[in-house]
Amino acid sequence: MFFALTLIPARYKVLSAGIFNLVLVMGVARFSYTPLLPLMQQQAGLGVAEAGWLAAINYLGYLSGAVLASLISDVVLKDRLYRLGMIVAVLTTAMMGITTNPMVWAVSRYLAGLSTAAGMLFGSGLILNWLIRHDNRSELGIHFSGIGLGIAGSAVAVMLMNRWQLDWSAQWYAFAACGCVLLLPALGWLPAPDRSAVTHSGQALRDTPPSPFFLHIFMAAYFCAGVGYVVSATFIVAIVDHLPGLGGQGALVFLFLGLGAAPASVIWDFVARRTGELNALLLAALLQIAGILLPVLGNGLITALCGTVLFGATVVGMVSLVLTMAGRYYPTRPAKMMGKMTLSYGIAQVIGPAVTASLAMHLGGYRGGLYLAAGVMVVGALLLGLLRVVNAQTHVSGNRAAISCGDNNS
Repeated sequence: MFFALTLIPARYKVLSAGIFNLVLVMGVARFSYTPLLPLMQQQAGLGVAEAGWLAAINYLGYLSGAVLASLISDVVLKDRLYRLGMIVAVLTTAMMGITTNPMVWAVSRYLAGLSTAAGMLFGSGLILNWLIRHDNRSELGIHFSGIGLGIAGSAVAVMLMNRWQLDWSAQWYAFAACGCVLLLPALGWLPAPDRSAVTHSGQALRDTPPSPFFLHIFMAAYFCAGVGYVVSATFIVAIVDHLPGLGGQGALVFLFLGLGAAPASVIWDFVARRTGELNALLLAALLQIAGILLPVLGNGLITALCGTVLFGATVVGMVSLVLTMAGRYYPTRPAKMMGKMTLSYGIAQVIGPAVTASLAMHLGGYRGGLYLAAGVMVVGALLLGLLRVVNAQTHVSGNRAAISCGDNNS
């Protein structure tokens, strides 16, 4: 078996390391909480408001990790923090099953958020850096399929463990055991980072940062995408379980969310190649609005499943496209701009669950949160439309400057 592994091309091992990393930090450390939420409410006494605050604390940890990622330039330090984050992801998952103490749960969710940031930002940056240095296409679609696989895997795991009648605590321990298995390829198949200033073919790596105005609008649009993402991703199981005639179907809906997300990032890579990244992002945002609203506007399971598939496909596509663009602007230090973009996304993920939990207490359910998320996504789509205009004007100005320079030289 070891000999067979040595025959696998390095590119596939590196991409596989990224997939296993995202299955661990997203599917196990982060999103296992979503399908386990109804069971924890039934068996562990977790209330509606507390559920929202735990989600917000998890995203606060993720936000803290994004701040850290935006400040660190040393690629060796990023590699060490990435590897530490994988270990923390497993340990914090096991912590959730130890007790019903909300403070322990809060600490676990915060540290799990940090580990998610390490895997998502440092891991994605290291992998994109490796791809660029080895003259591969600078796309992260295959890598980000790990998000959808993690979501689908966590949903399947909870469905099976519910059938086996494992209690909430045993299910957390089972997820931690799965994390130990995922840890091996996530750590072992990603090579140590290269600090050289050129690719393997000898091309120089140069950063081409966007204008501050472009970046600020981009971050605002990504904030809106964060609100649109976090409400459905956190509460969709509980929302569907409380819809008339759909009790007990939440885990199935979450499975379809993951199945929609798994191939999405690869598909959006193809869309972006033909339309451009900003056009692809705008299309994804518009489709995501429909995906958010379908489960509550429809009248049955089929509508809810279609909505969650559409939501999963678009939300992962947007994350993949945005972080790939950030890495292309800064090929020498891709995690730096990834961290800045994720700051805006992460702030939304702290605010979204807390506001949704507050609305749920006043309205008696999570539906109001979905309407809020869809409204914020409409604003995000308008900002992406503005970005297209800014980008087009930048290209026109650049072309005029090039023509003027050519005339002067002649």
